[in-house]
Amino acid sequence: MTQIPAAQKPAPIGGQKSDSSRALYGGKGTRRITVRDITTAKERGEKWPMLTAYDAMTASVFDEAGIPVMLVGDSMGNCHLGYETTVPVTLDEMAMLCAAVVRGTSRALIVGDLPFGTYQEGPAQALRSALRLVKDAGVGAVKLEGGERSHRQIELLVESGIPVMAHIGLTPQSVNTMGYRVQGRGEEAAQQLLRDAKAVQDAGAFAVVLELVPAELAAEVTRVLHIPTVGIGAGAQCDAQVLVWTDMMGLTAGKMPRFVKQYADVRRVMSNAAQAFAEDVVGGAFPAEEHAVH
Repeated sequence: MTQIPAAQKPAPIGGQKSDSSRALYGGKGTRRITVRDITTAKERGEKWPMLTAYDAMTASVFDEAGIPVMLVGDSMGNCHLGYETTVPVTLDEMAMLCAAVVRGTSRALIVGDLPFGTYQEGPAQALRSALRLVKDAGVGAVKLEGGERSHRQIELLVESGIPVMAHIGLTPQSVNTMGYRVQGRGEEAAQQLLRDAKAVQDAGAFAVVLELVPAELAAEVTRVLHIPTVGIGAGAQCDAQVLVWTDMMGLTAGKMPRFVKQYADVRRVMSNAAQAFAEDVVGGAFPAEEHAVH
């Protein structure tokens, strides 16, 4: 992958002349990015990256790399906690990991997922859960799944001063009812997804994740909404793109979804390092004299 020098300014989008210092990625600001910055990026036509993060050390690396938005996703259940799905993730687990990511960063906007079962009862439950992540963990925004069915929850959170990123299309918390398959295929399904997108925008969401949605439909949603769309398996026309970091870095075992691009092979690097350490211990090469204390 081509390395871009840190001092190089990003090219203007679509031939527009803009202040590159304001860019979400590659900008010069050091303060925390806010939802207002996300809104103005949409107005500028600027695309931006988002990655998941689940611990302070990994988050600090991504923050230093300039990733402007990090999602503490309930994908932690699959990636770090050993669950088969995201469904078992608890609010306590989410709050702990969100706090760690916030502590490990200084610039990125941190978005915390509301786990399954923490907002489905209605707006009041959603507000209690979101307050936990905002007050105790320090996130700058929360994310929840659902379009029209989550309209009232989003509306109350936004009215209460909590920014909300919505999530439609494939919603992993609903795996028991929808499975893992492309959403929005066919006229009726496409119209429902458009209604969901407009519903979360009308409720006040500042952005919406589109997961596993046909590229043409995602492009149409991006065109009709004034809030940014964040794609994951939704084609190139979304305003932003997000990947689970363990997938993108090659740490996740097994077959990856088609939409994942692997940028490194961290699993192999870690395995080789662990084997080298073990062989040094077994063979007596480690610790050597320079590693000893006298």
